[in-house]
Amino acid sequence: MSACYDQSLMGKSGLVRSIGRADLVAATINAVIGAGIFGLPARVFGLVGDYSVLAFVVCGLFASLLVICFAEVGSRFRDTGGPYLYAREAFGATAGFGTGWLMWLARVSAFAANGNLLVGYVAWFWPGVATGIARPAFLCALSTALLGINIVGVRNAARANNLFTAGKLIPIALFTGAGLWFADWGRFTFAITPGYAKFSTSVLLLVYAFTGFEMAVIPSGEIRDPQRNVPRGLLTAMGVIASVYVLIQVVCIGSLPGLGLSARPLADAAGRFLGPAGAAIISGGVVISIIGNLHITLLSASRIPFAMAERGELPSWLSRTHARFHTPHFAILFTAAIMLVLTISGTFIYAVTISTLARLITYAVTCAALPVLRSRPDAPAAQFRVPGGVAVAVAAILLTDWLLANSTLREARDTAIAAGAGMAIYFSFRLFRARQGSPDKPFR
Repeated sequence: MSACYDQSLMGKSGLVRSIGRADLVAATINAVIGAGIFGLPARVFGLVGDYSVLAFVVCGLFASLLVICFAEVGSRFRDTGGPYLYAREAFGATAGFGTGWLMWLARVSAFAANGNLLVGYVAWFWPGVATGIARPAFLCALSTALLGINIVGVRNAARANNLFTAGKLIPIALFTGAGLWFADWGRFTFAITPGYAKFSTSVLLLVYAFTGFEMAVIPSGEIRDPQRNVPRGLLTAMGVIASVYVLIQVVCIGSLPGLGLSARPLADAAGRFLGPAGAAIISGGVVISIIGNLHITLLSASRIPFAMAERGELPSWLSRTHARFHTPHFAILFTAAIMLVLTISGTFIYAVTISTLARLITYAVTCAALPVLRSRPDAPAAQFRVPGGVAVAVAAILLTDWLLANSTLREARDTAIAAGAGMAIYFSFRLFRARQGSPDKPFR
């Protein structure tokens, strides 16, 4: 494996800009299409019936508003951090750390939840993996493999991500292509109009399936020309994702009677028009999809403590890069270790309840950063400017507040506790640095 890199692609942090626009599109697709879309069609149909197609469209429009805001704000920055960096620049170090902490916690808890979900799908092919020593052994082997891919160079990580993305899109393309041919269009009656509460709940559920795109922008310090490629990559990927999701729901409704009761709607629907082989292909696609999502989660989540350490908000060893591979190896090791422990123990799975809320909060902060950065003459210049951007940001924030208002008291409490724990870490480390005589590190 070559350790030689084009010096023109070397960033000031010791990272290498090896992620191109096509890689960024694949990373966004891989980050968003995880496990949720393989189960949510049934849950949403159970709530609102045929209007679940409209719920997908509404959630897709909401996600598009968010992505547009991310496109403009992201076009101002070249460094690693994503929403953490945006919040820090717009609202100060404390708000930045709080945003980054919630984002990191959401990614870690999502890894743990999806890791355990993966075991259940692998058990379809290998029943013994879900019990005894086989379960932790499988999770350890998988985590070690993902750790190795991420440490030995971001170019290799990007290549692996591209393979995972292709591996999940090919079965989905087969499913939608064949499913549209065999669909019974008479099943679409729209006879029962759902109430406001159920429709709102269905959209909130779908947020989990439409989000995750922020993971693709976190490693901007390793993206080639991020100020141009981040906006274009995000918009292209979300157009693909929204189209795929709507097609999946249409096929599920048109081909699977009793959709609302199915535990594995895509596999069950594929089994009806492609037979047992089709169900096996979809189940294999789920496994590939989840592994790919775990891969991009580790890649992006590890860059958050790296970015914080660069700015003196976490111990400096987390900001070190590997002399040969030019990756933040300590931040990757630290994040992977936490993820593995929580995945194996299963005791932290309850924290996945805060994952969607934490994401919505970080999204609202990024949207709010758009008008703030526009109003500041000293802010980094935007390479992509949204027509009516302030109105778009306000609309996205209002929709985010609407979704947050539909959360439960327990979810809000857990999110507040998690945010409080992060602030305790932040101020404790600031106090430690002050006693050591280490000033805060400005960094851009």
